[in-house]
Amino acid sequence: MASNKRLLKKEIRMICGSLAGECVIAKITVPGINPEKINEIIYEIAALQQNALQRTNFDFPQTEKSFANAQEYHKARHDYFKAAYGKLKSEFNNHVESIVKKMNEALPAEQKEANKKAAKA
Repeated sequence: MASNKRLLKKEIRMICGSLAGECVIAKITVPGINPEKINEIIYEIAALQQNALQRTNFDFPQTEKSFANAQEYHKARHDYFKAAYGKLKSEFNNHVESIVKKMNEALPAEQKEANKKAAKA
């Protein structure tokens, strides 16, 4: 994921927008797909995006005065943000994977077979 908060937010929006777009395209073009399931997935994607964007904003809970020197403060701050963004990235990716599985489950069996044949070719 991104190297700063602004790019991270853009990537979250892009990933969620692409997933929702795929759902809309599938809903329109794939015969036999369950539109209610797809709508639920789209709502879940929207909730994921909102949650992830809210979680990108957090502060380091200590001040520089809490440490013996500035170097220790900066190291602790860096480690804190690295761990927090790592956790956000991991949870976001896991949720995206579960959404993709749900998208695949919503496809009718005929479409799944056609996709397997196309992937082998």
